[in-house]
Amino acid sequence: MSAKIPRNFRLLEELEKGEKGLGAEACSYGLTDGDDITMSEWNGTILGPPHSVHENRIYSLKLHCGPNYPDVPPTVQFLSKVNLPCVSQLDGKVDPSKLACLAQWRRDYNMETVLLEIRREMATGSNRKLPQPPEGTTY
Repeated sequence: MSAKIPRNFRLLEELEKGEKGLGAEACSYGLTDGDDITMSEWNGTILGPPHSVHENRIYSLKLHCGPNYPDVPPTVQFLSKVNLPCVSQLDGKVDPSKLACLAQWRRDYNMETVLLEIRREMATGSNRKLPQPPEGTTY
């Protein structure tokens, strides 16, 4: 049985990866406030996938890692308006039951996993052509 990495060590690892740009090129993430000692509030960015209505768009999100992260997934909310089945049109919150990686969360998933899964959703057959709100609109 492997050792369980404490929450703050895990988040420091994610912060370093996000700040150094060591993750996926199409997504980025980092702390909202560098002085947040709880490392709870994060910003995320997704570059829209090519060959879709999302191409050349930049989507901003906020992620919240509660005290039980990474045993419990982060909450995710779009700041940029987007039309996707897993996102509430009222407030931009991602419905965990409609995004596979949140619905079937595993401790070894991380914020990058979530951002990449959302980007993959944008590129799926039906979602790649969904009409989108004007670029630059926010919730």
